[in-house]
Amino acid sequence: MRNRLFVSALALTAVAMSSVAIAPAFATSSETGAFGEKISIPSSALTKSKMVRVTGRDFDETVGIYLAYCVMPKKDSLPTPCGGGINKAGIGDASFWISSNPPPYGQGLAIAFKAGGRFSQKLGISKKIGTYDCTKVRCAITVRADHLHEGDRTHDLYIPIKFGKK
Repeated sequence: MRNRLFVSALALTAVAMSSVAIAPAFATSSETGAFGEKISIPSSALTKSKMVRVTGRDFDETVGIYLAYCVMPKKDSLPTPCGGGINKAGIGDASFWISSNPPPYGQGLAIAFKAGGRFSQKLGISKKIGTYDCTKVRCAITVRADHLHEGDRTHDLYIPIKFGKK
């Protein structure tokens, strides 16, 4: 009887531990940049969603950024092409300009950082970016410095999105 109780206790412990190992509903995938800035998305979005809530924190509010869904670039290269292209009208869901100090022409177009260099945006993702098939090429949610800091690659962040092939 003692052995049965011991085996039952082990089985219950194993079941309890396996349920702890399952990712919680609020699990996230994130990437931290060179200056401590961080972007995060829900892990479930890596394969299932068409709209992904991207949150950012600890960004330098003096440097504007672009948040977009793009083909993963080669090292030290600009992420391009991106879904939705350049969002000149401030509408759409595939790219966003986030800046607390845009030039005059960016007033009303750029989204200001919240306190602490934070933002939260819903970003559209899909299996295709133009003619690029994201089941065959690497695509990612990307952050890069805006056009006012065009050559600065130190703000680049990427969270790869993987789609299963059909």
